[in-house]
Amino acid sequence: MDKELDTMDILKLFWVVAGIISIIVLLLMWVMPIYNVWSQEMVGKAEFAKAQQNRQIAVQEAMALKESATYEAEAEIVRAGGVAKANKIIGQSLNNNEAYLRYLWVNALGKKENMSTVYIPTEANMPLVHQINK
Repeated sequence: MDKELDTMDILKLFWVVAGIISIIVLLLMWVMPIYNVWSQEMVGKAEFAKAQQNRQIAVQEAMALKESATYEAEAEIVRAGGVAKANKIIGQSLNNNEAYLRYLWVNALGKKENMSTVYIPTEANMPLVHQINK
């Protein structure tokens, strides 16, 4: 009778283990689809957050480029103002200063290499200049 009891105990144990395994399998069959949906939702949220971050980075880069362009434009305006003032000063200093202008012109003619300059005076004191390559 002891052997029969042992066999009965083993058979009961087998059915208990088989029942537990069946319950676990059934729970997994019920839980896995829910987990897959949850997992996909988390992946979607992560991708959305990454896309938002990338958009914010692109916006920040565009704003930095805009700010840089604004400063470059302001610097160009300041430079142009300086050039305009310099031109005005130079223009005023050369106004009615024909002797200095002739000096600059003659000096420039002498600096050209491999060129011969022919100066032809005219009646209106406006010289004709012809340059010949050597």
